This record gives sequence, C-alpha cells and structure tokens, in this order.
Amino acid sequence: MEIIIPIIIVIFVIVLGLFKNRGGKQQYRIFEWTFNRNQKLLETVTKSDRGTYSERNLVIKLLKYGIPSQAIFHDLYVRKPNENFSQIDLVVATTAGIIVFEVKDYSGWIFGKGYQEQWTQVLAYGSQKYRFYNPIMQNNKHIIELRNTQKQFENIPFYSVIVFDGNCELRDISFVPEGTFVVRVERVLEVLRIIQAKEPAPYKDKYEVIRVLKEAVENGAHKETELQHIEKVTDMLGKHRVFD
Repeated sequence: MEIIIPIIIVIFVIVLGLFKNRGGKQQYRIFEWTFNRNQKLLETVTKSDRGTYSERNLVIKLLKYGIPSQAIFHDLYVRKPNENFSQIDLVVATTAGIIVFEVKDYSGWIFGKGYQEQWTQVLAYGSQKYRFYNPIMQNNKHIIELRNTQKQFENIPFYSVIVFDGNCELRDISFVPEGTFVVRVERVLEVLRIIQAKEPAPYKDKYEVIRVLKEAVENGAHKETELQHIEKVTDMLGKHRVFD
C-alpha cells in the first residue's frame, strides 16, 4: 500500500499535466483564431503596419460594431495649402456627418479643460506629472484642415472624438465643446450611438467625400509623406534647438 499511493499520485500529476497542456493548446488555438480573424477584419480597412496599435484596435472595434469598412478611413494625411500635411488618426463617414478621431495611448490620471492649451498626465500617485498638448485643440485643427478640402463640408456636421486607450483614468475633464466627446476606448460605441441618432447630414456628393478621404489615406501610404510630416512637426517643436 505504501508503494501504490506514491504511484497513484505520480499518475494523477501526469494526467493533470496532460489536461493542462490540452487546455493550453485549446486556449492558444482560440487566441490564434481570434487574432487571424481580427487581422482579416483590419485588412478590409488598413494595413497592420500603419498607425498605432491603439488606432488599429479601434478600427477593429468599429468594424465589429457594424460600421462598413468603406466608411472607415485610417491614418489620413490631408494636404494643406502650403503643401504640408495634417495627419489624422481615424475618420468615419456616417449619415449624421463626419467623425474625426484622435487616439491617445496614456497611463495614469488625465486632467484638462477644453480651453487649456496644455493637459496634465499624473503618474505614480501624483509624484510624476507631464504636460501634453490639448487633444481637443489638436483635433479641431485636423477638422479645420479637412473642412478646407471641400466646399460641401461647410454644411456638413463634424464631430470630434478624443479616445483614450491604455491604463488611464479621466479624472477631471471639463469645458468640452459642443460636438466634441472625450471618451475611454471601452465606451466609444456609446458615443457613436449618440452621433448616429442625430439628423441626417445634407451631403451633396457622397462619392466626392469618399474620394477626398481615400486620397488622404493614400497620401499616407507613401513613406516620404510620413517622413516629411515628421520632419515638419520636429522642426515646429524645435527641441533640437534647445541646449540645456
């Protein structure tokens, strides 16, 4: 009996390990299937090397919600009159108007008011604070540049949606303008439902709208366009001209 008990224990451990391995393989298969499905969904709109991980995840989320792939435009480069570009994370064309998304990936606590030029990110329970440009103002500039590309955009409603991804908490965000939404990525579909419930927009030529948005996406497909934009932003910030 003393010999049999250890043998039974060993057999039990081996069988348990086999079940665990099978479970692990099953979980891996589920993960692999989900990943491949998401990649196929993503490729109906954009490439897996464009934009950020958070932007691509938002694209997948919108597709799963039921937004047609033809209405989603990712990583746009809108040409400005001075031949520079305004880079936009994501645009969705809906019956209610044009939704322009600015996607931020932050951790910590986020503080800011709509009229403040700088917002604050707080980390480590208040011991670290960082400033970043007001994303509402940033996205408003994008909307202005996009409006300027078409005459009919003057009468089309534009909605600005600032999406925060990552492990962050919107602690004190206020004075958000009409037509603008600041939202955690988990609740972005609530915002979409609010916008989609509004009156239909007075489009004059939907095909022209699609053409302009597609052209902006194609601008970003050229590596030199992206590099030119990065160089312009870097020069504008001028950090390389600061000697501390």
